[in-house]
Amino acid sequence: MGSFNGNMDSVLKCPIRTIYFETSSAFPEINSFTYETAASYDLQLDIIRLDFKSGLETLLKEKPTKAIFLGTRIGDPNAIGQEQFSPSSTGWPPFMRVNPILDWSYRDVWAFILTCKVPYCSLYDKGYTSIGSIYDTEPNALLCIPHQSGDKENFKPAYCLSDGRLERAGRAKKLASKNDNIPIMSNGLKNTNPHQSCSFSASIIAVGDEILFGSVEEKIGATLCKKLNAIGWRVSHIAVVGNDIDLIADELEHRNCKDDLIFLFGALGPLHSDVSLAGVAKAFGVRLAPDEEFEEYLRHIMGNHGTGNRNEMALLPEGITELLHHDKLVVPLIKCCNVMLLSATNTDELEQQWDCLLQLCSSPLVQMGPFISKQLSTKLYDYILLLFLYVMKVEIAAVLTKLCLDFPDIHIGCHRQSRAGPLIINFVGKDHERIELASRILSQKFDFGSFSELSSG
Repeated sequence: MGSFNGNMDSVLKCPIRTIYFETSSAFPEINSFTYETAASYDLQLDIIRLDFKSGLETLLKEKPTKAIFLGTRIGDPNAIGQEQFSPSSTGWPPFMRVNPILDWSYRDVWAFILTCKVPYCSLYDKGYTSIGSIYDTEPNALLCIPHQSGDKENFKPAYCLSDGRLERAGRAKKLASKNDNIPIMSNGLKNTNPHQSCSFSASIIAVGDEILFGSVEEKIGATLCKKLNAIGWRVSHIAVVGNDIDLIADELEHRNCKDDLIFLFGALGPLHSDVSLAGVAKAFGVRLAPDEEFEEYLRHIMGNHGTGNRNEMALLPEGITELLHHDKLVVPLIKCCNVMLLSATNTDELEQQWDCLLQLCSSPLVQMGPFISKQLSTKLYDYILLLFLYVMKVEIAAVLTKLCLDFPDIHIGCHRQSRAGPLIINFVGKDHERIELASRILSQKFDFGSFSELSSG
């Protein structure tokens, strides 16, 4: 027997006798999706309109059942102590809880749904990431798309949530407050300004055999990371691939459904090794075709000096290419779906193209609240004997692990500039107060003066 509640985990169940707990506080979309799914898969649906425990007791008396498949995953409030096969809790009717996706992450679930094209409730396309009742569920503020005109807020689909730990950030009480200025806390996150807290993600792909051979030091990627963070975008991935069409296409296909925008640079031009556009075309399953508008730009630039066939040089991925024009750019920027191709070969050229990209009315870059950071440095290791070094490392590790759980909206990382140098702890997020609180909690766990703040520059 399977238990069905209409959420994204439940669409993974096998088509067997199924229980649905129907309540008056359920979203209409959940009810509709449940009944449509039952009809599509010819499920034998037992509808229960009692609370979970009473409903099970009544059902199991009428229809004795040994095991029930559930959509419980690690991280769910009721998952503590459960394994793939767990007997029901004391005081509950006896049955075996079967948790086939207990170890699946948020991203695992969505990867399965999207790859296998499994139908899911329409609420997930409206920014809902964890659905309870109509009284305690709202769209996840982290998926909010800033609206230039200030009209109704729009949200990205649930599968765009980059950090699965924030799946339940939309479980906020919908309180009818007389004072709308009182911030509502959801899982420790303030929902007062979703435009400030939401973020888009980008990946960066550099193409060049010369980078892989060590002949050239790649600097554009690092500069892009800083610029994206400064406008509130999170960089989830950066890669370097060789001048190979298949390698470029594979990398693009891997990142295409994971990020809002992909920046690709290198291997753009008329040479035999300039294969980036061919890689983009292959990734999207289209051919390279002459583009009259781009050919006209090349004709204007080259005049009578060029000897090559401009028609062949103006080959762009067919049907997916958009040319982004700016007065300061001799050649327009090329955008193919969510892939932004940059012709910059150094950071100075990148500066110009980036500034122009931000100024364009049709720019794919939505500017949001920037990521801010704070760095603490500690030489705790220098003040203890080598014999106790491991103990101190474990103590700091335990505190940092707890902070990561308590502050899921803040990235907390550590690095050293040298093995013998101090440990540098980075706090990165969009909420200055939360960053200050997290760093203060860390400092208070150790003796005064154990940490010093580093300049953000």
